Amino acid sequence: MFHATCPMWNPFKKNTQQNNDDDTSLKDDAVKTDDQKKDDDSPKMNMLQRLAMKRMERMSPQEKAKMMQEVLKPENKDKLLGAMEMMRKSGQISEEQYRMAKEKMGI
Repeated sequence: MFHATCPMWNPFKKNTQQNNDDDTSLKDDAVKTDDQKKDDDSPKMNMLQRLAMKRMERMSPQEKAKMMQEVLKPENKDKLLGAMEMMRKSGQISEEQYRMAKEKMGI
C-alpha cells in the first residue's frame, strides 16, 4: 500500500526536476566500466569486425607492422580502395577521412 506521502508514479506527468535527471546521468556514466566506454566511443561494428578489432588489440607491435606491410602491397591496393569506397558510401567513414587515408597510402 502507498502512503499519502509517497505518491504513485505517473508516466504522463511532466518532469519538473531537470537537475535531478542530469545528476543521475552523470552517476550512470561514472559506473560504466572501461570496456563499456570503449564500446560507446567506437562506431557500430558487426560481430566479425569486433573479433578482428580484439585480435588487433592483442597483437604485438611487430605483428601489426608485418600485417600492415602485407596489406599495403601493390597487388592489394585495389581491394583496399574498394573496401574504403564501400565504407565511405555506407557512412562508416567521412569523405575527409577517405581522402586523408588515400593521401597517407600514397594513392
